[in-house]
Amino acid sequence: MHRLIREHFAPEFALEGLGDSALISLKSGRLAYTTDSYVVSPIFFPGGNIGELSVYGTVNDLAVAGAMPLYLTAGFIIEEGFLLEDLKAIVSSMAGAARRAGVKIIAGDTKVVNRGKADGIFINTSGIGVMMDGLEPSPLGIKAGDAVIVSGQIGRHGIAVMAERNGITFDPPVLSDTAPLNGLVKTMAEAAKGIRFMRDPTRGGLATTLKEAALESGKCMKIKGSSIPLDPRIRGACGLLGLDPLYVANEGLLVAIVEANEAGDLLEAMKNHPLGKDAALIGAVEDGPEGMVLLETSIGGRRILDMLEGEQLPRIC
Repeated sequence: MHRLIREHFAPEFALEGLGDSALISLKSGRLAYTTDSYVVSPIFFPGGNIGELSVYGTVNDLAVAGAMPLYLTAGFIIEEGFLLEDLKAIVSSMAGAARRAGVKIIAGDTKVVNRGKADGIFINTSGIGVMMDGLEPSPLGIKAGDAVIVSGQIGRHGIAVMAERNGITFDPPVLSDTAPLNGLVKTMAEAAKGIRFMRDPTRGGLATTLKEAALESGKCMKIKGSSIPLDPRIRGACGLLGLDPLYVANEGLLVAIVEANEAGDLLEAMKNHPLGKDAALIGAVEDGPEGMVLLETSIGGRRILDMLEGEQLPRIC
């Protein structure tokens, strides 16, 4: 175990010591802290793997809370017999993801369990960041008339993972959208002061995230289906697999609700960022019906969107 930590984790994460706790210096201000666990299957999928997914997922949870991520911790549950070359690839990708996101992995823990007691490898990451000045998104701030914006095409992560599980190929391939959103959020905060709400629609997808916002704010989200960015390959794969793209997981996407008079400037700024080039205005907030999400279909009808019940895509992150 000591060799594993010294030879593989410590060098990649540039750990300064191997004590039980990391000591960090922070600027004054409010802190945000989050933690999440990753059990995705398969652990390597088109466009990413469990390692960088664990880094970006935690970075994104901090970013959409209005914080600039600074430090992460990483905990590993590894099954006996797990290939060392796969572990090296995962740890290396985590280090690269941390560099791309501008964060440092400063502490962690490793446990090896008996063969058959885990499915290869599970990773837990926790993160801490400093809240950005003037940005404190909350569903309680959502008001009637606000605009609803999504930062890009939906469903790519979930379909990339499911395609890998089921041996489905695309030409060109569908890649997971796994990416760090903190740079995009910083760009958004500089472009608009009226950002009411942000969230990354991971498990449960876009529909579940909008429903959460509606319930927590007591407002109604009215969305145009034709305005939601959706790759035809994703639509086709969802039809083949019997999935609804509105409920498929995303890992490099965010939903923002912003004052209507700032929506144009915010959308323009997002489109000038690599992770927001496909951003779109997809709807608006109304006072009622309270707690509902209404989707306007392409044929002019209306569909009520609710939260995902059960697990449409198990082991997706």
